[in-house]
Amino acid sequence: MGKGDLRSRRGKIARGTHGNSRPKKKKDKENKDKKEE
Repeated sequence: MGKGDLRSRRGKIARGTHGNSRPKKKKDKENKDKKEE
């Protein structure tokens, strides 16, 4: 576990990748549309 571990969150941050332990943040375009109504 550490920066070299691709399955850990730290490792994904070090590599700049995403996955189950570090999901990508989705843009809130859908939520903004619902709030305006």
